[in-house]
Amino acid sequence: MGVASLPKRYIKPLEKRDKIGLKKDHVDVSISVIDMSNLDEKEMETLICNAAEKWGFFEIINHGIPLKVLEDVKVATYCQSQGTVKLHRTYILTLIFSLNVKDELLEYIKSSEVVTKHLVKVLMKGLKIHEINEKKESLLMGSKRINLNYYPKCPKPELAIGVGRHSDISKLTILLQNDVGGLYVRGINGESWVHVPPIKGALIINVGDALQILSNGKYKSVEHLVVGNGLRNRVSIPIFVGPTPNSIIAPLQDMLNEEEEHNKPIYKEVLYLDYVKHFHQKAHDGKATIEFAKISNTN
Repeated sequence: MGVASLPKRYIKPLEKRDKIGLKKDHVDVSISVIDMSNLDEKEMETLICNAAEKWGFFEIINHGIPLKVLEDVKVATYCQSQGTVKLHRTYILTLIFSLNVKDELLEYIKSSEVVTKHLVKVLMKGLKIHEINEKKESLLMGSKRINLNYYPKCPKPELAIGVGRHSDISKLTILLQNDVGGLYVRGINGESWVHVPPIKGALIINVGDALQILSNGKYKSVEHLVVGNGLRNRVSIPIFVGPTPNSIIAPLQDMLNEEEEHNKPIYKEVLYLDYVKHFHQKAHDGKATIEFAKISNTN
């Protein structure tokens, strides 16, 4: 699937074209790749928490999910893309998956449970929270959603409306991608875009807005975007882990100390469903949504 020329309705306006790609081959600038099999627990916790604070993104390898499970769900996604699809106003297809791919999806979601809980536990320890009761578990990972994304090869990928710059509204996103690449993350300096190269068997983890709010800004939900490929089709399968819709998100009380200025809450209490609605009322527009949850300085 693909087209010989890019239809006009999928061409970005000039002012919305992000200047990216300068860092794609710059080996000195990249997100962390964490091998979860070769580290002691304390070292791994430090690497994960540091990556969540510095970049908001990291990759994990040797995470315990069998390679066959990962490959099966990628193949199923690609095969499904050749059938029924839903075309958005962007040059991306979000698949309407059928019973044909149910088994692969369920196995992938089931296999990701252990690593998801492990990551949540580690990130909470980084906030000095060592116990996760039932109420906190509902707040931290009470809902899960999976998308099957298919990006047809594109004759002018730099001009196409793909997935524009945005941050996720989830708590954590666990992303599986094929070997085509195209995911870019906002650099630490706030100006450049850094390519996230595909690694076989790896999962990309990124902090979402909900976790930035819950951590009172300690963990960073960072802008990212996707650029299509002129030669090959891209597949990505994100699992969005977040609060339940009726959860109230705000900085976790366990980590706040009102006597210390830097630990005063910078986000107000927000119903997560309202936060999600606010996000969907706007087109992908960087970090605009999280401003909705900030406490205004009216002094």
